[in-house]
Amino acid sequence: QNQKTKEQIESLLQNGKHKELRDRLCCRLTFGTAGLRSAMGAGFCYINDLTVIQSTQGIYKYLERCFSDFKQRGFVVGYDTRGQVTSNCSSKKLAKLTAAVLLAKDVPVYFFSTYVPTPFVPYAVQQLKAVAGVMITASHNRKEDNGYKVYWENGAQITSPHDKEIIKCIEECVEPWNGSWNENLVDTSPLRRDPLKKICDCYMEDLKKICYHRELNVQTNLKFVHTSFHGVGHDYVQLAFKAFGFQPPIPVPEQKDPDPDFSTVKCPNPEEGESVLELSLRLAEKENAKVVVATDPDADRLAVAEQRENGCWKVFTGNELAALFGWWMFSCWKENCSEDADVKNVYMLATTVSSKILRAIALKEGFHFEETLPGFKWIGSRVKDLLDNGKEVLFAFEESIGFMCGTSVLDKDGVSAAVVIAEMAAYLESKNLTLAQKLIEIYETYGYHISKTSYFLCYDPPTIKRIFEKLRNFDDPQSYPKFCGIYNILHVRDITTGYDSSQPNKKSVLPVSKSSQMITFTFQNGCVATLRTSGTEPKIKYYAEMCALPEQSDRSVLEEELQKLIEALIENFLEPDKNGLIWRSA
Repeated sequence: QNQKTKEQIESLLQNGKHKELRDRLCCRLTFGTAGLRSAMGAGFCYINDLTVIQSTQGIYKYLERCFSDFKQRGFVVGYDTRGQVTSNCSSKKLAKLTAAVLLAKDVPVYFFSTYVPTPFVPYAVQQLKAVAGVMITASHNRKEDNGYKVYWENGAQITSPHDKEIIKCIEECVEPWNGSWNENLVDTSPLRRDPLKKICDCYMEDLKKICYHRELNVQTNLKFVHTSFHGVGHDYVQLAFKAFGFQPPIPVPEQKDPDPDFSTVKCPNPEEGESVLELSLRLAEKENAKVVVATDPDADRLAVAEQRENGCWKVFTGNELAALFGWWMFSCWKENCSEDADVKNVYMLATTVSSKILRAIALKEGFHFEETLPGFKWIGSRVKDLLDNGKEVLFAFEESIGFMCGTSVLDKDGVSAAVVIAEMAAYLESKNLTLAQKLIEIYETYGYHISKTSYFLCYDPPTIKRIFEKLRNFDDPQSYPKFCGIYNILHVRDITTGYDSSQPNKKSVLPVSKSSQMITFTFQNGCVATLRTSGTEPKIKYYAEMCALPEQSDRSVLEEELQKLIEALIENFLEPDKNGLIWRSA
């Protein structure tokens, strides 16, 4: 019933574009590391009115099977500010259709009356004791994309087997039911409730649990600039700063309000660093603000920059920020815990492609550190298990600037992370330290962890498969490489196949993930490097880290060694020229 997407298909048919029709119509969306994500437009592997209706019908069918009290407990629906005129597609409209499918089946729906940060949906699912929730967002992806993120009753994103079972249910009911197209149901149904005020108030109240230096926050002269990257973050970050006792951060006027075209940035991903933070850095210089916090368009991730003595800016990597957060959350716990608190009951987590700095801190301080597969859905589920078993989880992260401070939200949260880093900066300033200086102290105490993460673009799935299959059959069939250039490889772990040469039974401890490619190499020189495909974009990512002991403090030597190893990794294993890979633009 969407004329725009209908016309797209009719036009392809009239113009004889059979290959593109096949591409659009002969495969379905599948759950990646962040739910369903694709371009907006016509076709079964795109995000549009019909695929959202089909997905929600499948979820309804599955939830009806799993929960006898589904129609008492209800379902949460949130959305960001994305939209596309050419396919008459917006996050709000897709959210209304999601709600319509459920309301037409007499399911109570908690439908937010305006756009919200992604973390509000998992938070609301837990607070309202709903059976599940959906957030319509494509986070920091390009403007053409949208997505459909599903949260289970535990407040974590769905993992296997739920995702596979939902896909089966979607395939069983692809024809829209009566009422599924009725997007106006959210305005007329008595079963629709607006959770906005309650959830926002509760969230800001819960946030205070991780505020440890309110008096300092009230008094600090430190100024902060915040950019919300044309997304949802502005109002909520302002409220979070208020909850911590801060003056409001200075917003970047050109990026403060939602804009589905993300018109002032080449891509809406704050992870890209200084090139996309240009407006906020210039404003900070003008306002004499020393720290910039940037939330991505759905406010679940956070980038941070700090002005150095010489006026230049340091944009922290996700791994560097994690070192700071890990140190901070543990220090605050130590200062505030009861006398009988047991450090062995305390946990921090990270995804396996992220820095091992938390492992180093945990070894020295006595708490537990655990790794999960890439994607916050794995962290959320594991944290819930730990909490259910009486453990205390302080912090979890993934290197792509996703942070979870505390456990009010079992997903990454840029709003809470922004205000925690502000409090940390204010505290350090009172000790005449900057974030960057503290980071060096952390590395000198626990050992330097120098890492580099980047990616190549590859729009041809067979090429990607060929690259990884070559690594599995390197010198001989079914044998992995023993060297990478001059660097000796000690161990290989292949999450795609479940192989791990470092384990006595040669089986990976982390669960197998056949749907994506991921191989990790541990080198004799202490470097760990992973090659993997992105779960949300056409990228081959590489992650490499040198983990040094505290006594190995010559940073420049470590950096040089890491750089040479990365060059060898690219040249020998990825072969960008031969495989037509596109280098990430600087």
